[in-house]
Amino acid sequence: MKLKSTLYWGATLLLSFMMIGSAGMYFFNYPAVKLEFTGLGFPTYLVYYIACAKILAVLVILNNRMKKLVEWAYAGLFFEFILATLAHVYHRDAEHIVPIVAILFLLISYCYKDHVRT
Repeated sequence: MKLKSTLYWGATLLLSFMMIGSAGMYFFNYPAVKLEFTGLGFPTYLVYYIACAKILAVLVILNNRMKKLVEWAYAGLFFEFILATLAHVYHRDAEHIVPIVAILFLLISYCYKDHVRT
């Protein structure tokens, strides 16, 4: 049981740090993120919405009490990572590795979320 708890908290905390860091970059380094979004073909008005969604998803996942909302948070992050991976693959840059690692952390966290007491 300790291994499952360790895997859950390790993956969840690493995922949380990645999402909070990403959201912070979206807020505090907007010109660079805007340029990246434009290069990938996305509208720039999505930057702040995605940053807020990442922060809210992390808060819901760390709370892990409202089961339906937790499921939606995991699903939202999963789709965001899949779309980010595809966007970078189609753009032919090497930045597709980061969302793949995030998917790995997300799947580990999701698989062991019910084995941890809240």
